[in-house]
Amino acid sequence: MELSTNMEEVSFDEWDLKLQNRLKELKSCQEQHKVKSCLNCSKLLDCKIRDSYIHAVYSSMNKGVGGGFEF
Repeated sequence: MELSTNMEEVSFDEWDLKLQNRLKELKSCQEQHKVKSCLNCSKLLDCKIRDSYIHAVYSSMNKGVGGGFEF
């Protein structure tokens, strides 16, 4: 049982780390484009960095288990 708990903690850290890395990329991009929000960027709908961040947020919420992603 203890091994299982440790594996869950490692998994949580892995998803959190990925999310933090994507957030850093996103903030760097916003600074580079001189915007405070992606909503103010002309590349909003075609941005791979933003898409990657959104995917990382979703993955951190479900810890990579999957499922639907609908608004």
